[in-house]
Amino acid sequence: MSNLKWNNLDRIEQLEEIDASSETQPVVIFKHSTRCSISGAALNRLERKWDEAETHGTKTYLLDLIAHRDVSNEIASRYGVDHQSPQVLVIQNGSCIYDNSHFGISYDELLAKIKPVSA
Repeated sequence: MSNLKWNNLDRIEQLEEIDASSETQPVVIFKHSTRCSISGAALNRLERKWDEAETHGTKTYLLDLIAHRDVSNEIASRYGVDHQSPQVLVIQNGSCIYDNSHFGISYDELLAKIKPVSA
């Protein structure tokens, strides 16, 4: 059982909240295709490794990009990243500081990017 608690990302307006939250702590967005076995495998790998103590309560958002392609398109435009599926992004200070896709999605790499922002 994963202790990764996803927030559903299903409205473009939520990106404003993500940007605001990312001013104090990095935010993770996982763009998931419910029709893709690679996406399911990458999501499962991340959920199995996720450790709440190591990730310092990082906010995590899960986007079903089949159902919410408009949000996925806005993410690509807003953060200047090419659309991929699956894809993980780390948002800090309103900018994407890290993204990776497919089997390049690594818990260890992600963990290195979400260290608490120093005051």
